[in-house]
Amino acid sequence: MVIKKDRILWADDEIELLKPHILFLQDKGYEVVPVISGQDAIDCCREENFDIIFLDENMPGLTGLETLSFIKEIDPTVPVVMVTKSEEESIMNQAIGNKIADYLIKPVNPNQLLLAIKKNVHKNEFISETTTVGYQQEFNRIGMQINDSLTAEDWMDVYRKLVYWELELESSQTQMSELIRMQKKEANSSFGKFVKKHYVDWIQNPDNRPLMSPDLFKKKVFPLLDNGDKLFFILIDNFRLDQWRVVKDLLTDYFTFDESMYYTILPTATQYARNSIFSGLMPAQIEKIFPDLWVDEESEEGKNLNEAPLIQTQIDRFRKKYTFSYNKVNDSQYGEKLLSSVSSLTQNQLNVVVLNFIDMLSHARTEMKMIRELAQSEAAYRSLTRSWFQHSTTLELFRRIKDKGYKVILTTDHGTIRVDDPIKVIGDRNTNTNLRYKVGKNLNYNQKEVFEIRDPEKVGLPAPNLSSKYIFAMNDNFFAYPNNYNYYVSYYKNTFQHGGISMEEMMVPFITMNPK
Repeated sequence: MVIKKDRILWADDEIELLKPHILFLQDKGYEVVPVISGQDAIDCCREENFDIIFLDENMPGLTGLETLSFIKEIDPTVPVVMVTKSEEESIMNQAIGNKIADYLIKPVNPNQLLLAIKKNVHKNEFISETTTVGYQQEFNRIGMQINDSLTAEDWMDVYRKLVYWELELESSQTQMSELIRMQKKEANSSFGKFVKKHYVDWIQNPDNRPLMSPDLFKKKVFPLLDNGDKLFFILIDNFRLDQWRVVKDLLTDYFTFDESMYYTILPTATQYARNSIFSGLMPAQIEKIFPDLWVDEESEEGKNLNEAPLIQTQIDRFRKKYTFSYNKVNDSQYGEKLLSSVSSLTQNQLNVVVLNFIDMLSHARTEMKMIRELAQSEAAYRSLTRSWFQHSTTLELFRRIKDKGYKVILTTDHGTIRVDDPIKVIGDRNTNTNLRYKVGKNLNYNQKEVFEIRDPEKVGLPAPNLSSKYIFAMNDNFFAYPNNYNYYVSYYKNTFQHGGISMEEMMVPFITMNPK
């Protein structure tokens, strides 16, 4: 088997003086093609492919910068290293603007050349190898931490590490993706047991629980407003920690970040979790105190039509006098409208914005073949999130908020998980349709596969009927009916769902952002 040598094109009008360097690179296993002018370099690029190009800036005839522009037209992806005697800032700026890969000042030494090649030709290989070794070393430590995690904060730390390594392994294109997927599955299995053990106690003893949905305004929003801060509270539906990590860099020029997480209530579904955030109450309390603002599972009415009134009830209950606005963005047209009104919104102490794109994306991925193709994997799902954030009105919204000097809380009402394993459930026709939780009075299921709540009141949930109970799917399971089972399973397998118990659904980002 012949091993392909990396090919280097080196253009310099004094190439003869560089022969020792060329021999050094040849001894290292590289094939070097020397030329003495910019035109020769352009002609070579038209006829052959190279892995990297060294380009002298100061050559007679075509300069290095002029040659660079022609080479980039021929092969936009080839890395070009500019080599020059000049340290003038204007030349450096021009070269960087023309997207050179690196910049070396003469006289260069062999190790500089070798480093430039490794950085620009072999970078992905080295990153991949280093990342793989790093995760292999961390794998056992994470495994022990999964077994030893006893507190809510322990589990947040496990989840942060798994997300970190998932993104690192993805960006370095290693073959370890299956291993991290298996470790996440193992972690979710243990996390489900942890939640089953502690959830009832969390709801019944709010003073001794981690930060949860009904606590956000009382513990995080109101203290900022009481301190005189003006605030945008931006909630992105279905926004997970990994999705935050892939959009974070888009905001670093505008804000500094205080990153934390909180636990959502069950069900991890909009009707319950988001209404709990905005009211500061558990769903059963909303139903009891504000029956006109609660919509039952069986109702055809929209489940989130009363969010602004719920915010007002919480402000009134804590005897606050804040002025606030509420805006929900479901499409680009409303996004443009919101952008145009940012200036007028600054008269309010609090502006609440709900962005629904990711929720719509997850539903569209289930229902539309084209979106399924675009978001086949977790990585593709994250990529679509980043593209939306960058190219919709969303990023511009953050820019304008920053210009007005407002703080931002960026969070979500729940996350979402890619489901894989069906578990059978039988319910009557009044049973809800969600794939990750069921509520009804005649449910039939395997108790070992679910988190079962026979007394909804104990966990702050309304009971549509006296005998109603809730069941929650764990890990990456989803509920499927025996009728037409095979079709149902094939349709929903590998779709993104929410409502149940998983790290992705329950531990979600809570980011406080200060304008720079």
